[in-house]
Amino acid sequence: MTTRINPFLAAVIQGALENIAIEMGHKLMRMSYSSIIRESEDFGTALTDATGRQLCECTMSTPLQSGPIPGYIEGILAELKKRGDEIRPGDVFMHNDPYAGASHGPDVGFAVPIFHKNALAGFSVTTAHHLDIGALTPGSCGIVDAVDAYAEGLQFKAIRVYDGGKKVEPVWQILRSNIRIADLVVGDMEAQVAAARIGADRYMALLEQYGLQTVTDAYEDLLDYSERLMRGAISEIPDGSYNARTYIDGYLDSDDPALKDLPIEATLTVKGSEIHVDLTGTAPQTTNKPINMPLVGTVDCAVWLTLRSILLDSETYGSIPQNSGLTRPITIHAPEGCLANPIFPAPVIARFCPGNALADAIMKAIAPAVPKQVSAGIGNLRVMAFSGMSGGNQWIHMEIMEGSYGGRYGKDGMDAVDTLFANTRNNPVEDIESHLPLRVLNYELRENVTGAGTWRGGIGSVRGFELLEDGGVSIEGDGQKYKPWGFLGGKDGSPALVQLIRSDGTVEELPSKIPYRRLSKGDRLVANGPHGGGYGNPMERRPEDVLDDVLDGLMDEQSARENYGVVIDDGDIDAAATGRLRA
Repeated sequence: MTTRINPFLAAVIQGALENIAIEMGHKLMRMSYSSIIRESEDFGTALTDATGRQLCECTMSTPLQSGPIPGYIEGILAELKKRGDEIRPGDVFMHNDPYAGASHGPDVGFAVPIFHKNALAGFSVTTAHHLDIGALTPGSCGIVDAVDAYAEGLQFKAIRVYDGGKKVEPVWQILRSNIRIADLVVGDMEAQVAAARIGADRYMALLEQYGLQTVTDAYEDLLDYSERLMRGAISEIPDGSYNARTYIDGYLDSDDPALKDLPIEATLTVKGSEIHVDLTGTAPQTTNKPINMPLVGTVDCAVWLTLRSILLDSETYGSIPQNSGLTRPITIHAPEGCLANPIFPAPVIARFCPGNALADAIMKAIAPAVPKQVSAGIGNLRVMAFSGMSGGNQWIHMEIMEGSYGGRYGKDGMDAVDTLFANTRNNPVEDIESHLPLRVLNYELRENVTGAGTWRGGIGSVRGFELLEDGGVSIEGDGQKYKPWGFLGGKDGSPALVQLIRSDGTVEELPSKIPYRRLSKGDRLVANGPHGGGYGNPMERRPEDVLDDVLDGLMDEQSARENYGVVIDDGDIDAAATGRLRA
């Protein structure tokens, strides 16, 4: 193994790079106005080299925000080249083109070019999800009926928002004039610019301290090191092809069969130290519904993140350099015109849940090859976008409803968490109720749902919201028809359920995708999260673990008997009866 510089110096520079990204993240959170960034941490910060290769990322950021950052820079560079435009010190670029690297329109990136001795040395980049981007209806999630990319909101293709250090005021005026709750959203954008500038300043100081060549040699060694780790992990998988097919709901209330029960298929071919992922068999794109997934920015991140999580588990490998070297051994093919590689202007704003289902399909495909490193089927997420007018001012709130993980070898699935490439946090109830005309009625774990296994699937949450004033809601979700898959004898999990309870007491069960719907004061929405799939034979689960779940109120005694063959009497295990029942 050859290295360009002393490995100890490379480690020091790696730590400096990671600290820059983490500082950018902390500063962005503290300066942001919206809870989606401040509390849910739906943002990304990273440094790249001059070509867009990622050097580091903030550990608080979500994989779906930090992962696409190389694509943002590649898209910006391609657009500037097409225009014959040059990058100058003091410039800041805004970009959200999902067909040129961005994950989807609401995830707006701001890139600050970094110069060293008059030469472009890299970029400091922040991305974040914004609560509105000027689409047909309020909010930037729950837009599930956009007919094309133009209906999804404003499109920014390498827009210069600072020119040589001077603010381009007309651009900011356009933003304020075309975005709902502009003070909040544009305030978040300005926070992104400030955080990216902090990253640029810190990186320039690092270059001054060590010199461009030394820093370049260090990150080239780090990229190679990450690549070697990934190749080593892949080499331990038996060569061969591994296939899985899963399904997403699509639009279950549609009369068009082409819009529902949509397959996502993945074939992973392992050869030596490389993996090729082929998504042939995935459903065709939906030309008038926004559940398509950009190949660069969503699909690639779902693939890379899932494989990295499985093969380089931090519990085994510890902290490793998170950079573009990890993706070198992995190639992806998706037929043009399918859900995973749509053709412009097919809409893509609601790509979140299909992308999570794709990551789940990758997990299912590789599971037979590495059974002790995967989880059973995950419970997908949903996003509710509430909005309305209060005191003459418009308000918008985006709530990410948790899913759950499937059971894992030696461990139960994680309860009520964002899954796979999401990794955002929930909004504290106190924060919601102190700023918005919403009341959180309950927030608890869902009881007596299936997903039985030697290690049970994770349990979904139950969240209820009541509108204190007239308003509206949009819902973007999936996983209300298809159960999370069980593994190695584990039982399938339970799908999600969303109910609308009107103020007059009438109850309506809602499909997983709801375009903007007006609600009245007193109306309530209750979201029941899914339960992950079980791992292993339920009859081999330790009776003591079943008892713990009963005592914790997660299941009743009847469920313990039916699903696990465990008889519980008066708060304790009846060992003899359990033995007879399990026999």
